[in-house]
Amino acid sequence: MRHIAILILLLAVTACIPPGRDDYAAPPEPPQLATNPAVLGTMPTQAPRSSWQAVPVTARAKNVASGIYIVQPGDTLRGIANQTGAGSQIIAISNGLVEPYVIQPGQRLKITGGRYHAVNAGETGIAIARAYGAQWREVVALNALEEPYILRVGQKLLLPASAPRDPANLSIEQRAAAFDLDIDDIVTGGQPALADGAAAKEPSDWRKTIAPNTAIATPGSFSGRFIWPVEGAVISSFGSKGGGKVNDGVNIGVPKGTPIHASADGVVAYSGDEIGVFGGLILINHGSGWVTAYGHADKLNVTRGQKVKAGQVIGLAGESGYVQESQLHFEIRKDRKPVDPKIHLPKRG
Repeated sequence: MRHIAILILLLAVTACIPPGRDDYAAPPEPPQLATNPAVLGTMPTQAPRSSWQAVPVTARAKNVASGIYIVQPGDTLRGIANQTGAGSQIIAISNGLVEPYVIQPGQRLKITGGRYHAVNAGETGIAIARAYGAQWREVVALNALEEPYILRVGQKLLLPASAPRDPANLSIEQRAAAFDLDIDDIVTGGQPALADGAAAKEPSDWRKTIAPNTAIATPGSFSGRFIWPVEGAVISSFGSKGGGKVNDGVNIGVPKGTPIHASADGVVAYSGDEIGVFGGLILINHGSGWVTAYGHADKLNVTRGQKVKAGQVIGLAGESGYVQESQLHFEIRKDRKPVDPKIHLPKRG
């Protein structure tokens, strides 16, 4: 009887925001629901796991004191970073330096103190942030990271002051509370770190395997022209729904098993189900800051690092994630910000 009562309570909670309606908004991810397909919908047929945690990250940040460094003859920005323990990018930002970062003997450079993590080969930004109980998006902003968001071995990342000072003492529950994952995190922090001077691997042809700890080259320029990923009625539009609820894309009602088509040429940046609210999720990087997202998939037909063409079937629609009827959640993002897909999609008759 106790199990029946709990199930009734869970069903009542999920019914509070009816999925598939125009008031759709992603609810916070409750841990007790994350693995209950009966409540959340089906689990997608899983493609190979994403690469962002392929290389384990150990919390080993070093404390650096704030201060002033007097530039000596022969000094370079990188050499100063190595001497002080601070990140070269942070030193440049703190002192208004721009490429090619020319410094002069006698120049006084401000050294920003804090905890710095030195990146190892294959580590991803998301995994680094999780090791410290920090939010990756805060690390991105603090270190002024930009596209293509590929870290380099030896790069020193300044950690947010809000991150726990001794993450080793965090419980599993505390780590979970301090860390969550969203689409922007995967786009900006899912690439494994490369050795200095090494080039990212070119995207693969159909279904060829790329090592999970390999960084994938970003596509070149893109015109910003898209096609509809499925044919169906828009059951939840883009934008605010009131009460603090926001839909970052559109939800299109389609039968389970409907083929999902790539909206434009690009490279698969992610294929998996680690963001519970979306269930089966595919992200495609189109270059020039454009990314599309396809959520609630029942089947994932593509893998990370795979080249796709506009119109190519990348998966099948379903009801995975926080929905109870079959649909596709579709987003278009430009420079990390969601934009209204209808503005960029062909007009329907």
